[in-house]
Amino acid sequence: MASSKTKKTKPEVNPIINIYRDPKKKELKSLDELKEEIRAVYQKNGELQQKDITEAITAMKLNDEDTDQLWNWLNEENLIGSSEEDLEEAEEVMEEDAAYEDDEDSDDEDKEDEETESVPDFNGLENVRSSDPVRSYLKQIGQIPLLTAEQELDVAHRMKQGDEEAKQLLVSSNLRLVVSIAKKYVGRGMQFLDLIQEGNIGLMKAADKFDPDKGFKFSTYATWWIRQAISRAIADQARTIRLPVHLVEANGKVVRMQRQLVQELGRDPTPEEIAARLKDITPEKVKELQLVTMDPVSMETPVGDESDAHLGDFIEDKTGQRPEDFAEGQLLKEEINRVLSELTEREEQVIRLRFGLDGSRPMTLEEVGREFGVTRERVRQIEAKALRKLSHPVRSRRLKDFMTD
Repeated sequence: MASSKTKKTKPEVNPIINIYRDPKKKELKSLDELKEEIRAVYQKNGELQQKDITEAITAMKLNDEDTDQLWNWLNEENLIGSSEEDLEEAEEVMEEDAAYEDDEDSDDEDKEDEETESVPDFNGLENVRSSDPVRSYLKQIGQIPLLTAEQELDVAHRMKQGDEEAKQLLVSSNLRLVVSIAKKYVGRGMQFLDLIQEGNIGLMKAADKFDPDKGFKFSTYATWWIRQAISRAIADQARTIRLPVHLVEANGKVVRMQRQLVQELGRDPTPEEIAARLKDITPEKVKELQLVTMDPVSMETPVGDESDAHLGDFIEDKTGQRPEDFAEGQLLKEEINRVLSELTEREEQVIRLRFGLDGSRPMTLEEVGREFGVTRERVRQIEAKALRKLSHPVRSRRLKDFMTD
């Protein structure tokens, strides 16, 4: 059942990524510089958005060691309070999913029994008999019970001691968290299942690095790594033509605000409305981002349902030859062949070789002489005689009609 809690309206926050990309500031080069900027933003706004820190990490391309060090520093400095709110929202969505799946199950118990038999355990996902892989996956992970705080702590300590089964249990019980976070990245150029897969990689990395003795919840720590994994995947894999990271980040802000305004206005917002909310971006920049981040369309995209035509069939190839030019060229070749056929066989061959009329390169007098076993001078004489014949008005008039200014 959907939660009835009323969400508080939060003050506009200048996220860390804005300062990272501020053209008036130098580009951050080190982890220490990033920490200084994060602290400055926190002191100015009183809070931090975890997703914005994640985008800054993606932009700087921090490795896992530096990322983990940054997380520990944020936790020690108590700078990540807002991430708990993000987590509550994600868990709220998970509860709604679970309730929805329960309703689906109660509507068709026989179908549930059949699908349950085909899914003996989590590792057997490939055996699910369903035309909808996403729904099948959600149904399967919905059968995995969540851990209580005490169980999570116990499992985490066992995992720290090298218990692989405990690690698998900790990961599997948080798979729904990955789904909830991945939902927020839909529409950024990757399929939903691909987002989930990348998030699961981040979840497993979080399990490897989690230290229960530091006092924070695994779900809070895992959210950090899940978002980081998904953000990196979107930056690296989302598009056929890869965009710079800063454009991906800026477009992400525009997309999030656009969705928020759709909910508020009940229609698609204008670039001016989006820019007014974001404040640090102009309407022209919004239009530019929407243009450059459009997904490429394949030239093989079918056009219509009842024909074999493709999109490429209707796009002019400006580098290719126009049909009328091709037709005129064919007529010229035919007329040249007719005119040359009025020469002697040797004269015709000399002209063709000397001017490359058969598609080969033009040959020198000496090369043509070797072809016929005669001297260069004899070839020159044959060529001169043939050209005099071709220049006769009866023949030349037929070719001049093809000449253009």
